[in-house]
Amino acid sequence: MPIPVTLPEPWSQARVTVVVPTYNEADNLPVLVERVFALDLPELRLVIVDDNSPDGTGEIADKLAADHGQLSGGAPRISVVHRTAKDGLGRAYVAGMTRALEDGADFVAQMDADLSHPPGYLPQLLGTLLSTGAGVVIGSRYVPGGSLSEHWDLRRRLLSGWANAYVKTILAMPIRDVTAGFKLWRREALEALDLPSIHSSGYSFQVEMHFRAYRRGQKMVEIPIHFEDRQEGSSKMDLAVQVESALRPFRLRRYERDARGK
Repeated sequence: MPIPVTLPEPWSQARVTVVVPTYNEADNLPVLVERVFALDLPELRLVIVDDNSPDGTGEIADKLAADHGQLSGGAPRISVVHRTAKDGLGRAYVAGMTRALEDGADFVAQMDADLSHPPGYLPQLLGTLLSTGAGVVIGSRYVPGGSLSEHWDLRRRLLSGWANAYVKTILAMPIRDVTAGFKLWRREALEALDLPSIHSSGYSFQVEMHFRAYRRGQKMVEIPIHFEDRQEGSSKMDLAVQVESALRPFRLRRYERDARGK
């Protein structure tokens, strides 16, 4: 677990909202919430987007929201978005980010619910974004100092490395970890991406967001993180998601070419 950095004021008072999509994360969610609110970021908020989890994650999210009450200004520390169907990580993130922006967030973080993204890196992401003027700061497994869980076997390491090399070859983005899902966005950067028009529904959402930011000239900074293995539950990466992830880079390149031709 990283030791969180201590940010000076006014940085520590920034209005940061963490968006966490959930599906069958009943065991992990209470642990994640506890770790997030242990950070010295008094204006930190959480938006949980639950896709009608059959294991009761949505009900647990509602209880956590009630237990954690409100910030000093009256806004809830935790907001819960209940969706009626499981239609992909990308759509869940769009719903959560839209809610965060509507509620006045100045900075929006993306984080998985499975505890693979240690919340202790959040102050470092925020401090890096504010000090560099970046539009997005990416928690990267593949820059110097970044690392993967020792529980990842060789097959998973090779698959992850191959996926990054595959996407970078097709889209020519100067990012080491193009499939990263742990990041912090500046409000203006997110608004410039036109969230309602995002095409991806699965894990390729991460690639599409990076590509849109890159093509719009946003400053993108990577910092090293240690990527943990999921604590409980199972991966949501099914065959359909894998197929979409493989095809999406070609579609993104075509969309960009068509847009330039108009």
